[in-house]
Amino acid sequence: MKEATFTLRLTDEQYTEIKKYLDFLTIEMILFGLRFTYKRNTAIAGGFLAPGRKSIIKKETFLLSPKQARWRLDNWKSMIRSYRERGYSYPTISRIKKEVKKKSSKVHR
Repeated sequence: MKEATFTLRLTDEQYTEIKKYLDFLTIEMILFGLRFTYKRNTAIAGGFLAPGRKSIIKKETFLLSPKQARWRLDNWKSMIRSYRERGYSYPTISRIKKEVKKKSSKVHR
């Protein structure tokens, strides 16, 4: 078993917050959080991740063909249920529908 000592320059508020987390969380949970944050920061810095609502909308609509978009609009009630199960808010779902409508009206070449 190893012991680690770190030197960080923190404000009083930051010190209190970090102490609270270190006292409450297990080492495994702390490492999980650090790994997640590291990977997310790397993805953002590399341009692979665009966090926020726009990336959700892009993910849901980017590869849709006009035929797929039409099907989604025809079955919109079930799509809403699916989106709500994934935790999307109604404003996000509304924006997805707007993009799906655009995709469905494009002429397929």
